[in-house]
Amino acid sequence: MMEKLKYKMVQFMQGRNGMDQLAKAESGLIFALLILSVILSILPFKSAGMALFLLLLEIVWIALFVHMYFRMFSKNLGKRYAENQKYCTWRYQMTVKWSRMKNEWAQRKTHRFFRCPQCRQKVRVPKGRGKICITCPRCRTEFTRHS
Repeated sequence: MMEKLKYKMVQFMQGRNGMDQLAKAESGLIFALLILSVILSILPFKSAGMALFLLLLEIVWIALFVHMYFRMFSKNLGKRYAENQKYCTWRYQMTVKWSRMKNEWAQRKTHRFFRCPQCRQKVRVPKGRGKICITCPRCRTEFTRHS
């Protein structure tokens, strides 16, 4: 009986998108919003604003749930692949930005970071050198700043 059901499910999913990285991220977000919704609904204080917020929260997680299953059962693999690639690119860019911010935060005691007024390139200079002339490595513009 279970083998037959498993075979039917495999047959049904043939040629469909299934669970990709975007769907996994959506399911995690749905779970977090669902938990937040449950926690907020059991709190003792209620107001009209809180009721509206809870309603909007539930609408959002239900819409995400429907979207996730729409993508999973879709047979338009080209579009779903493009959406997933867009999400993966965005996630990679956010990871790189976070890594840079973390790196700058770790170096904040020994270095200062300035942007070139010409090309907006970030330039790192050591702290405590007084007024210094900085040359941008990208466009060779010279500007003066206090380190």
